[in-house]
Amino acid sequence: MIKDVTITPLRQILDERGKVMHMLKVGDAHFQQFGEIYFSCVYPGAIKGWHIHKQMTLNYAVPHGHIKLVLYDDRPDSPTQGEIQEIFLGPDHYCLVAVPPMIWNGFKGIGQEMAIVANCSTIPHHPQEIERRDPFDPAIPYNWELKHR
Repeated sequence: MIKDVTITPLRQILDERGKVMHMLKVGDAHFQQFGEIYFSCVYPGAIKGWHIHKQMTLNYAVPHGHIKLVLYDDRPDSPTQGEIQEIFLGPDHYCLVAVPPMIWNGFKGIGQEMAIVANCSTIPHHPQEIERRDPFDPAIPYNWELKHR
């Protein structure tokens, strides 16, 4: 696991009418601050990545569909420098993943339907605060292809 990344299981309350899916509230121990919330939709097989935030902490949850979230730590002073972490998210593994600043991240839609990725970030989006790379940039040692283990 990459240092400073946290994964918090989230509560779902089900009854015969449907369900409520919690994500983040001000009283949670892992809550930092509110910047903005947005939803990123990704089709099966599509990749959104790589990107890194210089100041923003991302708080990802996937209430619909499934993704493979991939993190890469290239922080020079980190004990997990050079490590890759894969996290599979969706309603059946409903968690909040907090990604601190300076961790490269991207995700791929998996399964049969479009996924909705919710992000409750700690600061509003600002174009100078983010850096992007192509998903197949060799500087990040990751292969997005389906793995048959």
